[in-house]
Amino acid sequence: MSRSLRLLTPFLFTLIVPCLAACGDDESEGVGGNGGGAGSASGDVVALTTQVFGVEAADTLSYILLTDTLDSDQPLSLDSGIEILGRAIGAGPDGGGALFVASDAGPTVTRYDLGANGSLKKGATVSFQGQGLAKLDEYGGQFQFVSETKAYFFDGTTAQVVIWNPKEMTVTGAIPLDALVLGDAMLTFTAAPLRVDGAVISFAGWRNGPEVPSQAGIVVVDTATDEATVVTDDRCGYVRDGAVGPDGKIYMATEAYGAAVHRLNPDNAAAPCMVRFDLEAGKFDPDFHVELGSLFDGDAAGSLIVGSGGEAYLRVLDEGAFAIKEDTHPRVLASAAAWRWASVTLGDAPEATLLEVEPTSGSVVSVSLGGKSFVLQFLGQDSTTFRELGGNGPGEVSLTAPGVVFSAAKLR
Repeated sequence: MSRSLRLLTPFLFTLIVPCLAACGDDESEGVGGNGGGAGSASGDVVALTTQVFGVEAADTLSYILLTDTLDSDQPLSLDSGIEILGRAIGAGPDGGGALFVASDAGPTVTRYDLGANGSLKKGATVSFQGQGLAKLDEYGGQFQFVSETKAYFFDGTTAQVVIWNPKEMTVTGAIPLDALVLGDAMLTFTAAPLRVDGAVISFAGWRNGPEVPSQAGIVVVDTATDEATVVTDDRCGYVRDGAVGPDGKIYMATEAYGAAVHRLNPDNAAAPCMVRFDLEAGKFDPDFHVELGSLFDGDAAGSLIVGSGGEAYLRVLDEGAFAIKEDTHPRVLASAAAWRWASVTLGDAPEATLLEVEPTSGSVVSVSLGGKSFVLQFLGQDSTTFRELGGNGPGEVSLTAPGVVFSAAKLR
């Protein structure tokens, strides 16, 4: 396959105006298809949704970029993207041939179908406004696709899981998560939920300004009954990452942002930690609690990330790579290219090993594309790099896209 990228021609649309169920039949036209690869009848097609920030929030736009390869020396270009108003995310079932796009400009999701020639065709739009949502944003991983006719959206603002039908583009119900409401703290969900034995497992984190409450939360949704088990733990906070251990239990860890908050002001957050959840018993293990700093001689650590083969990794702050000042914001510290990679074994006594990999941003988004795990690393707000996370840690940069990419989906 050629290493040159073949993107789709632009098509402008706005998400804030809902369309009728039949709008895809009379309004939509094929998008792109002028090149080979992504515009051909065969081969891989991956959709990236990137956010490009303006000087003012109202000036922020997003773009859907299609590519036939995640291995290219040539950066993607916005010139051939589909423009979207606001900060957008795009998601879809792996290899499902459809991309579902939402943004913070409104409470709607629009379906785009991949045509035989590799172009996108705009379909119907469904509104989540009836469930109390004013927008859909943050991460593509908050969308979880169960079947052709059922999907979930984990929404922190309203503390619920919206159930919807991606085929008919209708909302069919909701699962309230009232147990996750914590005073004035902002509820957020992981970018990388787990799928285990017919269940969707998500992790909750809370922020209250620059503070991180000492609470962890797990949500286990039975996809057969749409019933949710919600369990919380108060031993540490911003526990938004998780992995399945060799013992079948769920290991959860503080994310790098929570680690940065604690490093800058220990009074604003509990020490970053790892806890363990027993799916069969439906509860946290009261005897398992590991402060992440204990694995690295006291250094700040966080973000438990899963590799392509199920490997587990943590991020560790290298203070020699970033000058911390009195007014350093935790988001700046978490995003700094000063976090090393370490492999970690999961079990009763976790062990960690630092890898000979250059430090990168601590806050990363991981996505699964075609059965492979990729970490999306942000270079400020200017660009995002893709690196596969394999058995030896992150590989070389395989693709670069302009803007900030919080979501990607393999359409074919």
